[in-house]
Formats: sequence, structure tokens, C-alpha cells
Amino acid sequence: MGPAANGTPAVRVAAVLGALVLVAGCGGQEGGTGGTEENGGGGYGSGSASATAVDPGEPEVVATGLEVPWGVAFLPDGSALVSQRDLAEIVRVSGDGAVTDVGTVEGVSPVGEGGLMGLALHPDFPDEPYLYAYHTSESDNRISRMEYDPGSGELGEAEVVLDGIPSSSHHDGGRIEFGPDGMLYVGTGDAGRSRLAQNIDSLAGKILRITPEGEPAPGNPFDNRVYSYGHRNVQGLAWDGEENLYATEFGADKLDEINLIEAGNNYGWPEVEGPGGGDEYVDPLVTWSPEEASPSGAAIAGGSLWVAALRGERLWEVPLTEDGLGEPVAHYQEEYGRLRTVATAPGGDGLWLTTSNLDALGNPVAEDDRILRVPLE
Repeated sequence: MGPAANGTPAVRVAAVLGALVLVAGCGGQEGGTGGTEENGGGGYGSGSASATAVDPGEPEVVATGLEVPWGVAFLPDGSALVSQRDLAEIVRVSGDGAVTDVGTVEGVSPVGEGGLMGLALHPDFPDEPYLYAYHTSESDNRISRMEYDPGSGELGEAEVVLDGIPSSSHHDGGRIEFGPDGMLYVGTGDAGRSRLAQNIDSLAGKILRITPEGEPAPGNPFDNRVYSYGHRNVQGLAWDGEENLYATEFGADKLDEINLIEAGNNYGWPEVEGPGGGDEYVDPLVTWSPEEASPSGAAIAGGSLWVAALRGERLWEVPLTEDGLGEPVAHYQEEYGRLRTVATAPGGDGLWLTTSNLDALGNPVAEDDRILRVPLE
């Protein structure tokens, strides 16, 4: 693996079975206070784990001139549909960098951290020709689906399959992914109302599991759409080859998290941030200080869990081991600015990585926002 940037970060790593704890040295560089997100593919597109972690190569630019690219969903031909959060627009990005307008999603009302966010293609696409989008409306966060024809490039009318997810100018969640079971998993935020995270009748501060039609998935633990609860702001979802689900989550002023998600578990917010909440709550596998992380998108490829960091401005590599997760390693620190989404490229031999420098807290350069391709050597 490549070297950690500017020394070893302060992290806590625990094995999936709770057997391993590693603690490393001093913390990150960036100052500021916590409290918001910014402090801090088609099918089941997160990929699968291999036995040995691999080193990432030098990133190459795929596309430039985007505006807060948030969701990435790969099409069968290797191109990707990409959402632009504040424009409510979707573009198609090919491997050679060509960017084509697809359309505007109806009913999107961008505000603060909300707007047009996660994308996912139906697991049976193109036989089931649906593109799903998580977005903010004037009253809530919701999930819509639209027919999409790759041949014509036309985007159909939006059909709302789930609404009523609480929204705010911050903590809107937004990541959606189809799991290996064919169900749609949804990461939501607490919408700035932390007590909602502990209320299993609320859709806020949760990971939801729903059918492609938006109904509660069979076997859910509370006979509703809730799969897990006690979350502050879930931003990334990824499955390994054993079908373990990992989620990234923004903390407040103290600790950001990677959690192993299991049905019915309570992950503690707002009663506890990070580990140490007792038997009632599930401890995270990995924690960082917000200044070195603010973890957003997550993907699995090349034997590691990869996490894009916003405030931390780096790509975290967390090796998958026989005991769970190894010690995180930072790559590209402060080279590309804020990193929003990481997705496993078709074939699993690389990653697509989006910058988020045109949001409220970025420092954009002329080519921003960009999509980068990271080869896995």
C-alpha cells in the first residue's frame, strides 16, 4: 500500500467480530468546527472483496467542468450516469471523457446539502429500465425512478416511489445502492433533528431497505422500511464479497465512522458518538476525527474498502482482512480537494472518484469539478 500522507492519522480500527483494535498517532491538520456534512451504480455496484489489497496508481482525469457530481451509476457499456447536485441534472460520462446531457430530474429543490444526490440502476437493467434518484423536494427528501433508454439517451418522467424522508439544509443523507438481495438500501440523515435517529417510526437517521417499488422489504426488523437506526448522516454504502454491508457516517465535533450494518441494530446517535456506548449500541469499526475525514462515498475493490473524504481531502484505503478491517491508509491528501464519491469501475480494476470543490466549502481550480479514474495496480 502507498504511504500515509503527512504521518499516521488518528484512527480507531476494530475487527468485524470486535476482536481487533488498533490505535495510531496524532491527528489531522485542518481546523474548524463540526456539526454539518461539510465538517465532517447499477445493480449492486460496490464490487466484491479480493484476498489481497492492491496499491492505487496515479489518478487520471476522465471528465472536467462538472458541478458537484454526487451520484454515479455505471451502464452496461462502461459509461456512467452522474448527478449534479445543485443543478438537478444528470449527465452521461463515457470512459473517454465525453459528457452528454441526459436531462433534469423533476421536483428537485436544491438547498444547502440537499439537491439531486444518489443514483442507482435497477439490478435487472436494462430489462427493467429504471434509474433511481434520491433528491430533495420543497417539502422532504424522496426517491424517484425514471425510465432510461441508453440507446436514445432519453430520461422518462419521474415517478415517486418513496417520500416523507425529513429534509433540512444539512444532514440529508442521500446514498442509494441496490444490495446483493435485490433490495434498495437508502442512507438518510437526521435532518438536524437528532432525536429522530432513535425513533424507528421516522425515516430520518436510518438505513432503509425497500423493494424496487418503494415498499418495506420482506424480512425487515421492524415491519417497516427501517433496516438500522441511530445514524447521524449516512453517506456511503458498500458490500464485500461475503455480503457484509459497510456504511460511512459523519460525526459531529468528535468522530466520523465506518460501521458494519446489521438488521435492527442501533448505532447510537445522538446518545453516543463513536465507540463506548455500552451493550445497547453498536460500536463503529473505524473512527476518524472530522478534520481528517468527513467520509462520503464508499466502494469495495482490490481487497479494500475505499472512502472519499470531503473535509479531509483524501482517499482512504481500508484493507479487508480475514479478521475484519485493517489500518486505514490515506492517499492523495490535499491533491484534488474535496472528494465526494468513489465507485468501483466496471471490471473492478479501478475506481471513479468525484471532486466536490464547487460546493459551499470548496476551493475550486479551473477544471473543477472533475471525475478521476484511479487504477488499481
